[in-house]
Amino acid sequence: MDHPHNITKAVQNLYNTYPFPPEPLTDGAPPGYNWRWSVPAAHHFALGWVPAQWRELHILDAGCGTGVGTDYLAHLNPTAQVTGIDLSEAALGIAQERVARSGVGQRVQFRQLSLTDVQQLDKQFQYINCVGVLHHLPNPKAGLRALAGVLAPGGLMHVFVYAQWGRWEIRLMQKAIRLLQPAGDYRAGVTLGRQLFAHLPADNRLVRRERERWAWDNLQDATFADMYVHPQEIDYTVQTLFDLIADSGLEFLGFSNPRYWQLERLLAPLPAWLEVARQLPVQQQYELMEALDPELTHFELFLGRPPLTRHDWSNPTLLRQARPLRSPCMMGWPGRSLLDYDYQPVDLTPVQEQILAQSTGAVTVNDLLAQNPEATPAQVLDLQQRQLLWLQI
Repeated sequence: MDHPHNITKAVQNLYNTYPFPPEPLTDGAPPGYNWRWSVPAAHHFALGWVPAQWRELHILDAGCGTGVGTDYLAHLNPTAQVTGIDLSEAALGIAQERVARSGVGQRVQFRQLSLTDVQQLDKQFQYINCVGVLHHLPNPKAGLRALAGVLAPGGLMHVFVYAQWGRWEIRLMQKAIRLLQPAGDYRAGVTLGRQLFAHLPADNRLVRRERERWAWDNLQDATFADMYVHPQEIDYTVQTLFDLIADSGLEFLGFSNPRYWQLERLLAPLPAWLEVARQLPVQQQYELMEALDPELTHFELFLGRPPLTRHDWSNPTLLRQARPLRSPCMMGWPGRSLLDYDYQPVDLTPVQEQILAQSTGAVTVNDLLAQNPEATPAQVLDLQQRQLLWLQI
């Protein structure tokens, strides 16, 4: 199993046995939204602005599985051409049917292809989605370098990899199953794993963790197999994650779950130590949060290929020239009580509601402020920082 070809074949066999993710096929658009799969939303989150339009938008779903993410990528980016690649022919067959039934099949193509062979597509992409894939490769660094090679200059990549400390109990159960199951027999591994959880003592740490955290997710065998019977997994710490990023030549643009990484979340009751923590280099701040709250089971982040342009809107002239555009990644609009891009509740003031109502991309911030005497640049920036409206260049 140490040879890369053998590892790749084992992973392919797992997902042919248990295509993943096992979400059911439905007709029409997928429910809700995941803002990380909306290219303008991701661009705004990572760089602070969105272009007025893309001349062309090509998206790669690298390791698309059964096409759940691919379907969202196509629906949330209605002018984009989307390409999905995966090793598993069984998963790709489901993915093809999924996008056909949802109505976006004409803008999506699938290829059975290893992520490390992505250059065979002979195309550059403005956005790459790579969720839950790199950590299953024989050589994740080679995989990320391959993706970096097809990311267009100024393009963004959304990456999801497992975190080491929050998966401690999972890794132990993986080892136990691997020691007992017949080699490569993933169905036997699922049966064995379920029997172990059923018959180990109720206060066993692995049983408690499964019951408290994962049991609902693992009702389906495909999800259980992906978690506990996988033949290849490399988990990351903050330090090894940043080593992976540095090797790729891409630029780290931020974690997409910023609330977890806020020092104040844990250190606000200790203001003196909070101030010490704020003086640490950014990576060490992340390492501190990882050490103090090791529940994190994965890292979700954005990378970019230079040259990259950021805007923080501290220049008042530039702010007034921008065109505000209301984000579609919210629920409850029109109205003053919303769920924001991260499904968190937001209550708007009447002025904020009016600002959002006029944020259609048709007028500049300067025009909007002139039409609403009670509105201020600070209120526009507040909505922008909360990702409720985007600022177009």
